[in-house]
Amino acid sequence: MMGWGWGWSWSGSWGMPMFGMGSLLLIALVVVIVVLLARQPQPRPGRPHVPAAREILDRRYAAGEISRDQYEQMKRDLA
Repeated sequence: MMGWGWGWSWSGSWGMPMFGMGSLLLIALVVVIVVLLARQPQPRPGRPHVPAAREILDRRYAAGEISRDQYEQMKRDLA
């Protein structure tokens, strides 16, 4: 039997199955990365960020524009 000498070779009992599994794992990894990148929200050009009502309320409370009681009431109203 001709081979590459002593040691690991593609013609060994584990060579081809391990190469096949490695290839499948590499393909699966690439697919997972592509899916994760595609699912990330992309900012749309020309459309500014419009803050949500809760975000505006939190900012107003943090800036001291409204009292704690007003903040709690408005938070309940938004829920």
